[in-house]
Amino acid sequence: MQQEIDIHNENRYAGHQKLFNFIASDGLQSVVADVQAIIQKLIAFQIAIPSWALGTGGTRFGRFSGGGEPRNLEEKIEDVGLLHALNRSSGAISLHIPWDIPENPQAISTLAAQHQLKFDAVNSNTFQDQAGQTLSYKFGSLQHTNKEVRKQAIAHNIEVIKHGIALGSESLTVWLSDGSCFPGQLNFRRAFQNTLESLQEIYAALPENWKIFIEYKAFEPNFYSMTVGDWGQSLLYAKKLGEKAFTLVDLGHHLPNANIEQIVALLLMEGKLAGFHFNDSKYGDDDLTVGSINPYQLFLIFNELVEGMDARNMNHATDLGWMIDASHNVKDPLEDLLQSVEAIMQAYAKSLLVDRNALENAQNENDVVRCQEILQAAYQTDVRALVAEARLRSGAALDPLSMYRGHKIRERLIAKRGQKTVATGL
Repeated sequence: MQQEIDIHNENRYAGHQKLFNFIASDGLQSVVADVQAIIQKLIAFQIAIPSWALGTGGTRFGRFSGGGEPRNLEEKIEDVGLLHALNRSSGAISLHIPWDIPENPQAISTLAAQHQLKFDAVNSNTFQDQAGQTLSYKFGSLQHTNKEVRKQAIAHNIEVIKHGIALGSESLTVWLSDGSCFPGQLNFRRAFQNTLESLQEIYAALPENWKIFIEYKAFEPNFYSMTVGDWGQSLLYAKKLGEKAFTLVDLGHHLPNANIEQIVALLLMEGKLAGFHFNDSKYGDDDLTVGSINPYQLFLIFNELVEGMDARNMNHATDLGWMIDASHNVKDPLEDLLQSVEAIMQAYAKSLLVDRNALENAQNENDVVRCQEILQAAYQTDVRALVAEARLRSGAALDPLSMYRGHKIRERLIAKRGQKTVATGL
């Protein structure tokens, strides 16, 4: 693969160099920027790929496989390794248990290392019943009125932690579908207390260096109430649990027009932001390609992230969790993931161009027009050559999507795995 990437880059280098020289010398005059420092930050920034996103997604009505989907965890790691080889920004994989149980942790760890991948957060699943499961989660898991169901869900989360320990992961993500469909179905206080007590048992099982990420969602599958329905409820759990508990933000898990960038700023201020599940949406939790609907919102979120992380002297690349969470219903999943990573890298790069001193002065002077102009100057800058230069210096492809298509990688996967393969997951 590296030889093919080198040839790809050689054929495109002259055109890229012309664009990069322009932005490095003339194209950034309107903003304050240290080009070399930005490139180093882009090189260090890595986005985890979830194991469930490597196959075709589906809806309640159907699923249409594109062929060549990974048939097991080993092939999923190979696919993430392929993405990482192409962009050098996808250096981690996030496993969902029990969809992707590492039966042989040592062999899985060795395979991941061969692809220069580490294991990001491990994810538990108590939102659906599994084959052979003793008790059902139809009416909830950690909130359930039946203590035996709660114990089963707690045991599953502890099992997931053990799998993560074996692979070198250092965090557990808990997302609960728990809630209610109708008024009167639940006692809200008891549901909250049951959930908190269950989370406390899981928290007690965390290794010293681990974190627990509590994900929230405004609706679905329950549409009257969700037991972790918004960032405030998640933050409340996290604060009650302790210093190793944090709130995880999924960009699609908000009511329409929610000010996600403000939520991010406040969670950072409280030291309780875990990280992100990146996606995009038009109506709800659409799980669309990152940046495909509202790229300006993505930039504004990163603007608050960079400002907040710098205020706390945080490492951009390692102090928060960065992961994609999308459903590729009609696209080639690998192409979609390449597009999403690119959108994230561009939004991050633009946020690094914001003139922080000028913005703070304009804010202090209540110069609203100037504030907008400063943000727009960064957002409207074409940073594609900067991101491509970071890839080039990392040994990745200048144009990963073009190379993926030009080398017919999906066709190769179909030839190897077959047309009718279906990946585990939703």
